[in-house]
Amino acid sequence: MTQSPVELVIFDCDGVLVDSERICIKVDAMIMADLGCTFTEAEIIERFVGSSTEVYTAAVEERLGRRLEKGWQQRYEHLYDAAFEAELTAVEGIAEVLGRLTTAVCVASNGDHAGIRRSLEIAGLTGHFEDHIFSAADVRRGKPAPDLFQHAARSMGVRPERCAVIEDSAYGVQAARAAGMRAYGYCGGLTPASRLEGAGTVVFDDMRNLPELLAAAAV
Repeated sequence: MTQSPVELVIFDCDGVLVDSERICIKVDAMIMADLGCTFTEAEIIERFVGSSTEVYTAAVEERLGRRLEKGWQQRYEHLYDAAFEAELTAVEGIAEVLGRLTTAVCVASNGDHAGIRRSLEIAGLTGHFEDHIFSAADVRRGKPAPDLFQHAARSMGVRPERCAVIEDSAYGVQAARAAGMRAYGYCGGLTPASRLEGAGTVVFDDMRNLPELLAAAAV
């Protein structure tokens, strides 16, 4: 078992626990084409991976040149559901990592509670987190604002400086830094290391190395 000097490890969900980002960008492209606007795969990765619903909607509205009705994404949810049921898996090595960590863990994602739980269930990871799952729906602002991570830390009874955040997006590491937490940027997915690097951030590309990286962190 690996001991960590931090008291709480906060995991993002998409791209960190479940390998969903590759699936999402394909569905995103389908949705945008249906709406009548186009984004390249590179644009989707840069602008939308890890973003909040507000950021996503604003970018689409800007490209379209018009406003979208409230709740517009709901009519496309079945596309994500079907793709996840068919293709979603856990990020390579994450189940092993969760089995090795002895610190408290939780999930803090910009997704809604139902979506987070569905993804964890499909990937077989729900049992690692019990009820310690936090959503941007719980706070006023999602990532890149620090609100969600601060809410998770308060709920778990841990000071921000004793938290480590595991993220795979620029929005996520930005939120972790703003919350005063240690950031670990996983670049084994779609986001390049260059977009995750910055002050107070350790960038790594193999999830199985995470326990050792946490153990090496300064107290």
